[in-house]
Amino acid sequence: METKRWNANDDDSTVTAAAKMLQDGKTVAFPTETVYGLGADATNPAAVDKIFQAKGRPQDNPLIAHVATKEQLLRLVKDVPVYVEKLLDAFSPGPLTYVLKTSGVCAANVTAGLDSIGVRMPGHPVAQALLKTCDLPIAAPSANVSGKPSPTLADHVWEDLNGKISGLLDGGPTGYGVESTVIDCTGDIPVILRPGGVTKEQLLQVVEQVITDPALKNSREKPKAPGMKYRHYAPEVPLWLVYGTTQTIQEVVDSLQASGQRAGLLVGNQTASSIHCAEKILLGSNPAEVAAHLYDGLRTFKTGSVDVIVAEAFSEEGIGQAIMNRLKKAATKEIHSAE
Repeated sequence: METKRWNANDDDSTVTAAAKMLQDGKTVAFPTETVYGLGADATNPAAVDKIFQAKGRPQDNPLIAHVATKEQLLRLVKDVPVYVEKLLDAFSPGPLTYVLKTSGVCAANVTAGLDSIGVRMPGHPVAQALLKTCDLPIAAPSANVSGKPSPTLADHVWEDLNGKISGLLDGGPTGYGVESTVIDCTGDIPVILRPGGVTKEQLLQVVEQVITDPALKNSREKPKAPGMKYRHYAPEVPLWLVYGTTQTIQEVVDSLQASGQRAGLLVGNQTASSIHCAEKILLGSNPAEVAAHLYDGLRTFKTGSVDVIVAEAFSEEGIGQAIMNRLKKAATKEIHSAE
């Protein structure tokens, strides 16, 4: 398959061409404010199936439907609690996905046969233009090979899916760098199923109570959110997630090097200045920058350049909860200072 690549900033015809592909039942990758998504007509089961084929994604892993407007979103769901209206007004368009009872408009393979569906309104201008032009709900997980780090650049998508999808709409780097927050809105109290671009603290400024899904802290619990059931975000080489001081991280690096292994450091700017390591990727000086650069950092270290990635554990306050959720899923080993 030939993959057509457009620069979304060239002119309006690029969005029109991508929208026509979606209307024709084909797959198109496009930028959102979180990561690049791989889209297909959510009402067309054959089109949706092409997403699973291109990504190598398990069929029992549900997808999120993307729409341009609140009115479109409400057509895909039913039994909407009053608090959802408050959240829509506060955070949408934006990086917040609502899990609600499905109205049956979207295909069964979008919901993996569940009676609920995840829906959101992306805030990226290219995504908004595409959704308005094609006038369809678009099912769109991250535009990467299943299990690899999510794509925050069009080049990441090209690396993974060139020849496997019909089109790629290049809109430059994404913003938040981690996926949307997913909240279960099927009950009286919203439940965070996946931490992401909207933090729990922000949600609590709009609604009185928010619960965090126990599966986020207890691996024995069965997760309910798209993208949480299987291992994700894995780089090409093993990643060791280190909790503790810079001294702890330095000791891990020194131990690897003493055993003849090449270490690559994935840390914040402040930590990097205190550690001696030849290969370093600096993620930024604050949590927002770390989130924005995390997936690119995970993709940068390749087999042959380093043997082990040594990653810093970050505070789980605010968007740090989303950062650590992704790092824990990417990690092959976790090391605590007491060890």
